[in-house]
Amino acid sequence: MNRWSIRLFLIAVCVLAVPYRSPAPLIYTPGEGWTYEPAGGEGNWQRTRAKDQLIVAQDAFDKKDYRLALKAARRVVRVWPLSDYAPQAQYIVGRCYETRGVDERAFKEYQTLLEKYPKAVNYEEVLKRQFDIANRFLGGEWFRLWTYIPFFPSMDRTSVLFEKIVKNGPYSDIAPQAQMKIGEAREKQSNYAEAVKAYQRAADRYNDRPQIAADATYREGIAYEKQAQTAEYDQSTAGQAIATFTDFMTLYPDDSRVPESQKTITQLRMEQARGNFEIARYYEKNKKWNGAMIYYNEVLLRDPNSPYAAQARERIEAIKKHLVTAGR
Repeated sequence: MNRWSIRLFLIAVCVLAVPYRSPAPLIYTPGEGWTYEPAGGEGNWQRTRAKDQLIVAQDAFDKKDYRLALKAARRVVRVWPLSDYAPQAQYIVGRCYETRGVDERAFKEYQTLLEKYPKAVNYEEVLKRQFDIANRFLGGEWFRLWTYIPFFPSMDRTSVLFEKIVKNGPYSDIAPQAQMKIGEAREKQSNYAEAVKAYQRAADRYNDRPQIAADATYREGIAYEKQAQTAEYDQSTAGQAIATFTDFMTLYPDDSRVPESQKTITQLRMEQARGNFEIARYYEKNKKWNGAMIYYNEVLLRDPNSPYAAQARERIEAIKKHLVTAGR
């Protein structure tokens, strides 16, 4: 037996032989986990009635003793889940985690509150707290591994949080903002197709709220525009952006963003013309005369006043002369 083994053996014997209790015991309670209990004070915070236990939790929370508040509130929910005091206890659980900066866990506890006690809580307030948490993640806060270890930011997971808020109260005051935030989160991860869907859903679902519908339609156009900028020779998204901005200007002619929308449409049409011109050049280079003619004409249709239109006319005439000379 080596030296370390002998030491460990002697320590174990001493611990087992001494009859005294540990001065700082750790106690495990099912549903609550491990908790620290000061020597001589084990269980002093526990009460035999739900109301009294909630008072302990609330007093501890007011005194910023969040560890005790969390233990006491959890006990109310675990021991008296159907009592009138359980909803407030569950709320305190969420508040404890949020106050301590454990946002994802706080969001989960609020979600439990809304699902288990939908008629016994201030729904709008809890939704607002969930919204604030999701907004912090949208701002770059990291999600955590095993509740406490900062791991990574994630717009996918942030979108899921906002989706839950919308599902919790689709026609609440906070839901339209949450739906818009889904689109913003998707834009941040450059997933413009999903951003478009989120904004379309906001415009459709909340069409009776003019400001939300206007913002959603405008942001949908912006998302299409960004998607068009990433597409190689794909002009369909540019066309969708133009159509969306046109709808926006038609539906909301007095909106301050109408001039910017018109400017964007002009730029998009020029981009469409450029894309078609490049395709036409490709066909012409490879002596695909019919294809080249089609796309040069498309340049004229997309934006007859663009610099590409003048060049397209020249190339069309040159191809016609070539075809006549070749006897075609």
